[in-house]
Amino acid sequence: MPKMEIKINKLMAGGALLLAATACTGDYLDINSNQAQPGDLTADGFALVSSMTNICSTVAPSDVNCTQFVDCLLGGTLGGYFSDGANFTTSYVRNNAPDNWTSVFMSDSKIISTLFTNISMVEGYCETNGDIVPMAVAQIIKVAAMHRVTDCYGPIPYSAIGFEGAVKTPYDSQEEIYNKFFDELAEARQILLDNPDEALSPLVDKVYSGVLSNWIRFANSLQLRLALRISYANPTLAKQKAEEAINPANGGIIETNEQNATWKNYATSTNSMRTAIMYNAHDSRPSAEIACYLNGYKDPRTEKYLTESGLPNASYDTPEQFKNADGSWMTSPEGISCQYIGIRRGWQTFNTSWSVRFSDINIAGNTPALWMNASEVCFLRAEGAAVFGWDMGGDAETFYNKGIQLSLEDYGVGDAYAAYIADATSVPAQFYDPTGLNPWNGTIPAVTIKWDETLDKEAKQQKIITQKWLANWKLGNEAWADYRRTGYPFLIPVAYNGSNVVDINRGPRRMPYPSAEYTDNLANVQKAVADYLKGPDNLATRVWWDCKPGL
Repeated sequence: MPKMEIKINKLMAGGALLLAATACTGDYLDINSNQAQPGDLTADGFALVSSMTNICSTVAPSDVNCTQFVDCLLGGTLGGYFSDGANFTTSYVRNNAPDNWTSVFMSDSKIISTLFTNISMVEGYCETNGDIVPMAVAQIIKVAAMHRVTDCYGPIPYSAIGFEGAVKTPYDSQEEIYNKFFDELAEARQILLDNPDEALSPLVDKVYSGVLSNWIRFANSLQLRLALRISYANPTLAKQKAEEAINPANGGIIETNEQNATWKNYATSTNSMRTAIMYNAHDSRPSAEIACYLNGYKDPRTEKYLTESGLPNASYDTPEQFKNADGSWMTSPEGISCQYIGIRRGWQTFNTSWSVRFSDINIAGNTPALWMNASEVCFLRAEGAAVFGWDMGGDAETFYNKGIQLSLEDYGVGDAYAAYIADATSVPAQFYDPTGLNPWNGTIPAVTIKWDETLDKEAKQQKIITQKWLANWKLGNEAWADYRRTGYPFLIPVAYNGSNVVDINRGPRRMPYPSAEYTDNLANVQKAVADYLKGPDNLATRVWWDCKPGL
């Protein structure tokens, strides 16, 4: 078998492959030190299993603390899915999170450090054994993990991580990083296409059980996601990469729920997002928005996403429900039922005794970690065709409806599909706070479900992104990226704004760099801010791809 030309910068770590657990705000710069080379990984197949497991854990972290920060309290709230369910007076969604929160995506050892350390170990295995397939798969996973990091901050260190023992690591512009992502995906895809008879052990591959054709589909689908991300920043390249991704000659894309990219690591342990959500008095609860959209659409996924309000949980055995004396659900003056109720994000007034009365996030402990699903791919194709006029291999209406169908089927409610897509009248329910502590008197736009070809591009984009948002439930960082890129779905302004630079109607555009960068990596972070970020290092400065005209 030919030997893969490794293009990942070498970064080695001495000792065991399983990284020791560290605090949630580990030292990011540790990953740049030139440490001891690993031993011969072929001596024990467990070494490759361990390294690939660690690599996978960086996409949707298996570490509970890390998951809580990046996927629940950051992506989950800014993406409009969750609201803080605990008394966090400073937080991401209140636009006043402290440095030890905002730094996590970049500095926590469970993401960048774990990723690059273990990629180097897989690289060593591939060089020793002449087996190029694991490295190609690892490279796809690296892009899946690192695009979340750059989407959070903008310019970040990437190409120079670990190079020749560098400690003070230069940054790349976000445009350069995205270009590299596309190159890395193309390289990995070609290796897998050139080795169709190879496979990975299911012990090594807990995503696709060693089926390389599905890794090719994921690589192409991920490329399509990234192409849409840069649709306003570089329309020409976006079109090229999107049309390349759906070209059947390149191995196909995710088309069925069986091909969804999910990390099936929780058969014998508890999903880290569930653990993070359940902590304390449930640190995260469903947002007002997700409840409003689901209730208004009479969405059959509602009970799959949310619990009824006030159901008993681990911390409170008999919380009071929003029910009348006769057992019927309370309703608002407008007739909005309190059966499924979310908390307004960025609450102004908080009280634990009422927070436990709201719905919970419904997620089983053995739920696989979602990376990407077939429904999202359909909505990406729908947007590409309807909004940007790209050749997506079909028409927007077909992709839009198929995206809805795949999501409903994925949650076991596929029988409702025909009625759901034919609904031309239902609109999101207006927000109602039964406690009266965090009211909002605005109106959620009346976007309907049924496709309407007569709508203009803007209205079509709103319809597509709204349904994509519903289908991507729990992929908060993806939702936050879409919200910044397109302005959709509509999210209720947070109740409290702790920042003097953030527009309360639009929310933060990025996270500031860790303060440690200004002491340990000063020259490089200053250069990144001046040359690449092109704005103050604060919550209001937009990342490169966040440039939709008029937004």
